[in-house]
Amino acid sequence: MTMSNLRHRFVVAGLPFSIEGLDTVMPNLLPFESDEPSAEDIFSLKITDSLPECSFSPIYTTDDGPGFPEIAIAESPLSYEFRMKPGPDAPLAGILHCTKDFTRALLKITASNADFDMNNSLMLLFAFASAKYKALEMHSSVVMNSGKGFLFLGKSGTGKSTHSKLWLNHIPGTELLNDDNPILRLMPDGQVRVFGSPWSGKTPCYKNKDVPAGAIVRIRQAPFNKIEALKGIHAYASLMTSASAFRPFKGLSDLWHESISEIITKVPCFILDCLPNEDAAQLCHSRVNG
Repeated sequence: MTMSNLRHRFVVAGLPFSIEGLDTVMPNLLPFESDEPSAEDIFSLKITDSLPECSFSPIYTTDDGPGFPEIAIAESPLSYEFRMKPGPDAPLAGILHCTKDFTRALLKITASNADFDMNNSLMLLFAFASAKYKALEMHSSVVMNSGKGFLFLGKSGTGKSTHSKLWLNHIPGTELLNDDNPILRLMPDGQVRVFGSPWSGKTPCYKNKDVPAGAIVRIRQAPFNKIEALKGIHAYASLMTSASAFRPFKGLSDLWHESISEIITKVPCFILDCLPNEDAAQLCHSRVNG
């Protein structure tokens, strides 16, 4: 990835954004590139060699442990700063400055992993700038079947991707939409749709497709297969813990709360205790389509 004066425009989940200074578009972004005129960008990102001098006060640092990126967040009266590392013990990879409404941002790449910096910057900006449009970045694997999308939630390592593969192998007509970061959005017409995104974890699945959300299923490992419906606060907690949301941003938290509270009234939520086998996929499929 090299820098230039070019401006590229992309549309994810029906929401446009632009990047300035990007000469080569990364493969995961290509399906979402757009040259059609549409609504105003929800944010713009510019790659730069230097950032303005500013005094920031630390407010939050992620702590997901080894193997996960570390992001340190600080603020000034007019802006936020995000310092990004591939892991807690890794060198600083990039610094992102953005306005407090998340609509304008500058990215300085400080290490050799430019794709890491770009993807994490875009994921952060999209999660924050899209909140007022009732969109949620979900930590989820999602498949499409019978014209609907089925989201599988769970902590890392609990079997989200494995369960998607079981559907792909045993439920006819199933297609993977995204394996790590789909976008769940409450649309202006009241429908809840799930969208593919440029971010899909370790599985390169970058599809510019969307379908109505059919069900949201939390996966838990167990020595048996059992599925139950989740209602009220239990459905809310299941969804909220898998949404990309930083609690220190009070205004954004209120927006995410409103979206999740409405989504769980429109999309069935379940919890699936399961083994990694075909019976689990068949049980889940029969219940969510019931």
